[in-house]
Amino acid sequence: MTWLAAGLAAGVIVALTLSKGAGIGTRRDPFFLEAQVARASWRWLVPPAIRDTANPVPDDPAVLTAAREHWADHCASCHGNDGSGNTSLGRRVYPRVPDMRAARTQRLTDGELFYAIEQGIPWTAMPGWSTSTPEGQRESWQLVRFIHHLPAITPGELRDMERFNPKSPADEQRERDIDDFLNAPAKQRPGRGGRTP
Repeated sequence: MTWLAAGLAAGVIVALTLSKGAGIGTRRDPFFLEAQVARASWRWLVPPAIRDTANPVPDDPAVLTAAREHWADHCASCHGNDGSGNTSLGRRVYPRVPDMRAARTQRLTDGELFYAIEQGIPWTAMPGWSTSTPEGQRESWQLVRFIHHLPAITPGELRDMERFNPKSPADEQRERDIDDFLNAPAKQRPGRGGRTP
């Protein structure tokens, strides 16, 4: 046991020495083993009763549809509709938003994914979304179903999700302007020989 403690202490000293003065920021890659140690530590801290809990929400199309719409509206800003994390926000946080389709994420148990959604993940951009209500927990379990579906998501599902992605006021105004233009009589459209209203 003494050798183990000494080896661990030596490892910490080496890591601190190598990282001193290396800078810190959200655009760097993790240090050697940093991501692995962080993930293993988080998984170790998830209560076993939750980690081993089976998803109580049925795996059916209605659940996936509800979860897909929720994901597009609430989660895609960071995770992307496809779960890649390749978004403006996802690329700029540290640690990076994980690719939810990747094997290391897909290997997490339903309980671990549920716990991450409900409680968040400390020292990351992932907040806890718990509402402490049965409805909120059901939504989180539905999202767990959707996360496991992400590796098989279809182009049609991705197109459908775009309807639920949040839009800025400028985006909404641009859509209204396009609709107004397309719905205006042809003689009133600019560039068609008509007058601009």
